[in-house]
Amino acid sequence: MPTIQVEAELSIEKLIEAAGQLSQSELERFISQVLALQAQRSAPSLSAEESALLMTINSGLSEKMYESYRKLIEKRREGKLTEEEHRDLLRISDENEQRQADRLEALVNLARLRNTTLDDLMGTLGIQPATVE
Repeated sequence: MPTIQVEAELSIEKLIEAAGQLSQSELERFISQVLALQAQRSAPSLSAEESALLMTINSGLSEKMYESYRKLIEKRREGKLTEEEHRDLLRISDENEQRQADRLEALVNLARLRNTTLDDLMGTLGIQPATVE
């Protein structure tokens, strides 16, 4: 897990500066966790079901797996992918697709539980639709 150095007493500006040191995937994970914290504070009495759904919504590939995926995509674009790397890329892609499907299902279930639309829920949680590489 990456670490960043911060002062003991943090201003908002220093916290933003520290977040600026994160990689793109780390930043997205950080933002997801901050949004989950915001949701918890907005609704401090989350049910166990809501909490479990939010955990699923905020889970993703590990930093190491995401980095491997990104490198394999780049090698594929360059036409330098070996058969073994192609199998790894397919395996990671399958896992990522399954996580995205689980995430979408959790979002739909949370929207239903909160009696709102999926679009409104995603807006409330600050979630952007996933992009495809």
